[in-house]
Amino acid sequence: MKNVHIKCLNNDKTNCYKAGTTLEEIAKDLKVKLDTPILGAYVNNKLREINYEVYHPKTIEFIDITRPDGMRMYIRSLSLVLYKAVNELYPRARLRIEHSVSKGTYCSVEGEELTIEDVMAIQNRMKEIIDSDTPFIRHVEESEEVIKRFEQQNQMDKAALIRHRGLLYTSFHQLEKHIGLYYGYLVPSTGYLKVFDLIKYYNGMLLQIPKRTQPEYLEEIVVQNKMFDIFQEFAEWNRVLNVRNLADINESCTNGKAETLIKISEALHEKKIGHIADMIEARKKAVKLVLISGPSSSGKTTFGKRLAIQLMVAGMKPVNLSLDNYFVNRENTPLDENGEYDFEALEALDVELFNQQLLDLLAGKAVEIPKFNFETGQRYYDGEKLQMNPDNVLVIEGIHGLNPKLTHLIPDHSKFKIYVSALTSVNIDDQNLIHTTDNRLIRRIVRDYKYRSYSAQATISRWGSVRRGEDAHIFPYQEEADVMFNTALLYELSVLKQQAEPILLEVQPNQPEYAEARRLLKFFGLFKPIQPNEIPPTSIIREFLGGSSFDY
Repeated sequence: MKNVHIKCLNNDKTNCYKAGTTLEEIAKDLKVKLDTPILGAYVNNKLREINYEVYHPKTIEFIDITRPDGMRMYIRSLSLVLYKAVNELYPRARLRIEHSVSKGTYCSVEGEELTIEDVMAIQNRMKEIIDSDTPFIRHVEESEEVIKRFEQQNQMDKAALIRHRGLLYTSFHQLEKHIGLYYGYLVPSTGYLKVFDLIKYYNGMLLQIPKRTQPEYLEEIVVQNKMFDIFQEFAEWNRVLNVRNLADINESCTNGKAETLIKISEALHEKKIGHIADMIEARKKAVKLVLISGPSSSGKTTFGKRLAIQLMVAGMKPVNLSLDNYFVNRENTPLDENGEYDFEALEALDVELFNQQLLDLLAGKAVEIPKFNFETGQRYYDGEKLQMNPDNVLVIEGIHGLNPKLTHLIPDHSKFKIYVSALTSVNIDDQNLIHTTDNRLIRRIVRDYKYRSYSAQATISRWGSVRRGEDAHIFPYQEEADVMFNTALLYELSVLKQQAEPILLEVQPNQPEYAEARRLLKFFGLFKPIQPNEIPPTSIIREFLGGSSFDY
C-alpha cells in the first residue's frame, strides 16, 4: 500500500502515512492539541469529518468549536439530539428549530403546549443521549431510498426538499433509529456535546449553546423581546402564506407562483414602512430625529429612502444627514487589538461636533456640514450648509444610530429609533434554519463584486472583522429601537443564487476562504432559481442586485 505525504498546519509538522489513514489517526500521531476536542479539519481547504480517510498528499488544519465551521458542526449535532429527544417523548409532535435570538436558538414543538416540566424532561433525555456517547453515522444512498426513509419517519419537509434537488444520491445522518438531513458535517459522537442547556422560552424552548471563545461556558441570555416579536410576526405571516420551509419556495418556482410570492413580499414591506412613517407622523410635534441602525448589508440605505417617501406622503419633510461626514482625521482614528484602524468604533466619529451641529439645526440655525475624504483620510469643508424648518425631520442612518452616546445631547423624546436587519423567517426544513448572517454575507458578496470590485475571497476574508464590529457596536443596542423592520424577502436567496454562484466559483482552492465559498455554494444547491424580472426598482434587494431607481 502506498504512502501519502501529509503537512499539518497546526504544528507545522509533516509525515507520511499509509493510504486510507483517517484524520483522527493523523491527529493522534502528530500529537495535535487544540483548546477543545478536535471536531474536523480543513483538508486542502475543504472541510472534512474526523473519520475522513486520506489517499493522496494533503495539507491539513484541524479545527475545534472555536472556529465557525466547528461551531456549526456542534449545533447541527445538538439539533439531531434535540430531535431524537422530542420524538421519543412526543412522537406525534413536530419540532421546529426556528431562529436565533437571545444568544440561543428558539425552538417550538407544534402539537404540544410545553410546560416547564416538559422542557426539563426533554433536557434530561438529551443529557442521557449525550452521556451514552452514541456515534453519528453519515450515509450516502440513492435519493429515492432516502426519500422513503424520511417519509417513513413522517419528515415530509425533508422528503420534499430532496425531490426538488434532483440528485441521484443524497447524504443523511443517523443517530440510532433517528435520521436527519444536514447540509454539513456533524461531530463524531454525542459525547462531544456536553455544554448546552434547554429552558422554557415564550411558548417554546431556547436551546443555549457554548460561547465560541470560551466553549466551556454557555452564552449568557440577552433579553431580546422586540427581536423575538418581529420573528414571530413574520413566522405567522409565513404560516398564512403556507411558506415555512425552502421546499415551499421551490414549489412556487415550479408551479408558476414565484411572481405572486414576489408581489406579496414587496407589498408587505411597503405596508410595514408606511406603518412606521405613520408612527413617526403621530409623534411629529416631538420627533425631530429619525435614527436608523442595522448590521452590514441589512438594506439600511434603501429602507431610509423608502421611509423618506412615506414620510412625505404623511405630510412631513425629511432631511438626510450622513454620519460618514463626521469621521475624525485618520491620525485620530482609534486602533483595534491588531493595531489596525477601527473605523467601526464610535470614537472614529467626531461625536461632540455631531451633537453640537444637531443642537444648532434643531434650534433653526444654519450649519456648515463637514465632508470627509476617504482617500486622504482628512476632513474638509466645501461651503455646503444645512438649515431646518419647523416641519423638517432629520433622517440619519449608520451603525451607531441606536447607541445613546451618539446623540447624548439630544433629549430622548426628540428621537425615533429604528433597527433594520435581514431577519430570515423561512427555514431550510423543520430542523435547519437559515442564519441571518449568511443572508447578509451573500448580499454583501454580490454588492461588493458589482459595485466595489471586491472578489468573494476579499469579502469573505473581511467578514470576521465586520461581525466583530457588529457584536461590539450594533447588537448591544438593538433593543433600544422604537420599532424593528425586517428587510429579508422570502424570495431573495432564490434570486441572489444566480449572481452569487459565479462569484463564489472564482475563489481558488489554494485560498483559505475556499471552504466558506464551498459551503455557500452547497447551500445554494438547495434553491431553485427565481428570475428578477418582477422585482420592483424600489425593492430593498435592488440595492444588491442592481436595477434600483434610487441613487446611492
